[in-house]
Amino acid sequence: MPVCRPNDSDGFPAIRVPALGVRALSAACVLITLLATAGCDELAGSAGDLDAIWGRRGISDGRFQKPRAMAIDAADHIYVVDKTARIQVFDSEGNFLRGWRTPEWENGMSSGLSINRRGRLLVADTHYYRVLIYSPDGTLEQTLGGTLGNQPGEFGLVTDVVEDSQGNLYVGEYGEYDRIQKFSPAGEFILQWGGHGSEPGQFRRPQNMIIDAQDRIWVADSCNHRIQVFDTAGNLLQIWGTQGRQPGQLRYPYDLALDAEGNLLVCEFGNDRVQKFTPDGQSLGCWGRSGHKEGELFQPWALVIDSQGRIHVLDTNNHRIQRIVM
Repeated sequence: MPVCRPNDSDGFPAIRVPALGVRALSAACVLITLLATAGCDELAGSAGDLDAIWGRRGISDGRFQKPRAMAIDAADHIYVVDKTARIQVFDSEGNFLRGWRTPEWENGMSSGLSINRRGRLLVADTHYYRVLIYSPDGTLEQTLGGTLGNQPGEFGLVTDVVEDSQGNLYVGEYGEYDRIQKFSPAGEFILQWGGHGSEPGQFRRPQNMIIDAQDRIWVADSCNHRIQVFDTAGNLLQIWGTQGRQPGQLRYPYDLALDAEGNLLVCEFGNDRVQKFTPDGQSLGCWGRSGHKEGELFQPWALVIDSQGRIHVLDTNNHRIQRIVM
């Protein structure tokens, strides 16, 4: 069974394979290959259309090295962080605008980005146990946390940070703690919930969060292959999702976005696809399949929706962004 390891952030969690005979192993390899290349196109047909592709591997402006997270502001400027600790800003057509680096990166890179109500960039500086808050031009304005631990205000491996309508911050963590902490606009600890596990309200790598217009907090509970929804006091409102490759199932959901109709878009790291759901978890279709060609994805980490309703998918291990319409 897959095991979610705290520091295994470059790819799939480790998979333990039992000893097999030569023939059985060969058959298993064939099955794994077929499953790895199957996507929504084979299972249910594509529910979206490819609109544009931009970016390629490299370390110069406009190129990527395994980009990890993405956010979009009110001007449709797209912020992307990659494994070189660069935060790059693009317009919605993929034109490079500006960029900067996080203060430290030797221990690992950031893996979560969001935009707050004032247009500030909130950065989950994962391996430094903190949140960085930047102005749109890259000026570091505030730091929250920075101490490893399980006490209020301390953090494990930070995955994401989002802001509600009152300016409160919610910080997700994985590793030993697997929880969400809530802070006031001034950075004062308010409450926490979660804990490592698979019971309702617990988490196994809460990789991404979004907050809707009703201040409900949607969580991609990645290694539990499900979505959980909470109110601002941490009360569980909704839970759905099972592991699998069929439409309606999930495999390592890594990012979430809500469209103008209130439908949920889910980026599935493990299924190499984007899937669209009604708010109560009914699948409306999916897009993508495993691979390196146009319209194919290789372990995507994130997605955002622009003001025109176009979905920008962070095709991480293909070092690019693909824009689709669903």
